Amino acid sequence: MLSSLIRRLTRALLWFIAGSIVLVLIFRWIPPPGTALMVERKVQSWVNGEPIDLQREWQPWERISNDLKLAVIAGEDQKFASHWGFDVPAIQAAFANNERGGNLRGASTLTQQVAKNLFLWSGRSWLRKGLEAWFTGLMELFWSKERILEVYLNSAEWGEGVFGAQAAARYHFGVDASQLSRQQAAQLAAVLPSPLKWSAGHPSTYVAGRASWISRQISQLGGNAYLRQLEGGERF
Repeated sequence: MLSSLIRRLTRALLWFIAGSIVLVLIFRWIPPPGTALMVERKVQSWVNGEPIDLQREWQPWERISNDLKLAVIAGEDQKFASHWGFDVPAIQAAFANNERGGNLRGASTLTQQVAKNLFLWSGRSWLRKGLEAWFTGLMELFWSKERILEVYLNSAEWGEGVFGAQAAARYHFGVDASQLSRQQAAQLAAVLPSPLKWSAGHPSTYVAGRASWISRQISQLGGNAYLRQLEGGERF
């Protein structure tokens, strides 16, 4: 019985590995139709008795404001262009802070956030973190940095039922994702840690201050020259 169980578990593991690789390869070229987080939010709204409509419209890389691309990197993951999915020093610092009993903090890169939002469920567990690491590694192996950021910008949550740059731009500012100004882009990036708590369109004092900091960081990153290097597949 034990050997039979081991064979079945091994077979299931191999199927999972193969299936996840195929799925990641498909999404390298085909826009994901939705995300696990979107499904989770929809189910939660049904359970709460207040169904919500999900807003999302996929936009290709060239139809998303460069300022938003840079703002998200500046606010969420300034080492995005150089790491392979994991910011090890940030992870070590977060772990040390949590061990000391400080405020619980994470150190997720943009790639890790895509892995979690696209394929997995919310919550904190070793199983989920292990799966997140697996999908993060696959995306860094098979996707370009440009593709990772493109999927992130089309999957991020920016309000209740509001997913992706196009829906966020329309909901908060009444414009298309390609027309976002640097200030608007910075405000969108500023609320990403807590998009259901903060509003990009009506920023609090804290959000406004964070947006100003992000705007300055965009210039320090190098602006459009940074994106040209990213589009060229360079790690820097």
